[in-house]
Amino acid sequence: MGSNFIQAFGSTHLYPITDQHISGLSHAEQVVLLNNCGATLIQLREKLDPPVKFFEQAESAVRVARDLGAKIIINDRVDIALAVKADGVHLGQEDLPPDAARRILGSEAIIGFSTHTLNQARLAAQMPVDYVAIGPIFSTTTKQSANAPVGLDGLARVREALGAIPLVAIGGITSENIGAVIKAGADVVAVIGDIWAPAKDSRVRIKRLLNYS
Repeated sequence: MGSNFIQAFGSTHLYPITDQHISGLSHAEQVVLLNNCGATLIQLREKLDPPVKFFEQAESAVRVARDLGAKIIINDRVDIALAVKADGVHLGQEDLPPDAARRILGSEAIIGFSTHTLNQARLAAQMPVDYVAIGPIFSTTTKQSANAPVGLDGLARVREALGAIPLVAIGGITSENIGAVIKAGADVVAVIGDIWAPAKDSRVRIKRLLNYS
């Protein structure tokens, strides 16, 4: 596990996450914009709409992604990931456990798992996941969280603990600090706020994150 996840990014390090309420765009429209800029694996995240509406949006986004050759990961909802035939699911600490998601989605599905501490990351390494996410790395206003920022030193400790397991960093990451985050040990970075706020700058922001130096 894990190799399909990393291969999906090609030579890039950006794992973009959609947010229709910040961006003002549908999930499908965000997928088109992200893919046109060079993103190849995209997570659909919906925290406000009811499940039936997210299902409809996700179904449309997956259909578009298939035409573009992009992969889609669904945030939280294993049922929706299964129903729309997404490429995988990203799970939080309070979602369905990864082993149960694996039984439902199968061996080929990409399954990621959020962690917020070194101990949680170590436990996640024993689960049937393709990648472990750690965060927030820095303070962020995109998602309310009771978890303290991990920081670059904490990220480096998680990298050492996980060995070869793919590591995703999330939380407060921008085109200005992505280089330091990758240097500290992240394989890819998940970004919401620096892409979609303000939406009019999204194309520029995406390209900066995809082509950081």
